[in-house]
Amino acid sequence: MSPYEVCPAETRDARAIAEIHAAAARAAYQGLVPDDQLDALVAPGTREAKWRQAIEFAEPQVLVAVQGDQVVGFVGFDRSRDPKTPPTTGEIWALYVHPDHWGKGVALQLWDAATEGLEDEGCTTVSAWVPLRNERALNFFEHQVGFKRDMKTAKTTALNSTVRIEEVRLKRTLG
Repeated sequence: MSPYEVCPAETRDARAIAEIHAAAARAAYQGLVPDDQLDALVAPGTREAKWRQAIEFAEPQVLVAVQGDQVVGFVGFDRSRDPKTPPTTGEIWALYVHPDHWGKGVALQLWDAATEGLEDEGCTTVSAWVPLRNERALNFFEHQVGFKRDMKTAKTTALNSTVRIEEVRLKRTLG
């Protein structure tokens, strides 16, 4: 039995989600983004309002993984934001786990719960945008949950006014 439980996020979880988002991004992008830019990028204060609004309006739908009363990870998912995609295409908008809980199955539990939610919404395929240099995320999506890279979608994305990363869309069938 897993020590983690996945449940819908509540507005009170927004701060914990923002802190996890920042901690996981810092660990994932260390060495990929210059330190001064990384500090600006991962400031949790700028993320809390975003996640509070997402939870309140369910856009995206947000689930949290908790251990006891501590939020240790989260996933945001909904219909794909990509233009010209059919309404049966879902998207993992974000999936982050606090680095202290990496490698313990939390991301897989969040993925399973998001998959169930997407299937309930009638989605038959799912996509995720992943930074090309984030080997940990690429490994998770490709080797642990079966996504395939769509290399013709590689693009440069601005994370803020100074930080840009190369991303690629990954896709897989649900069900």
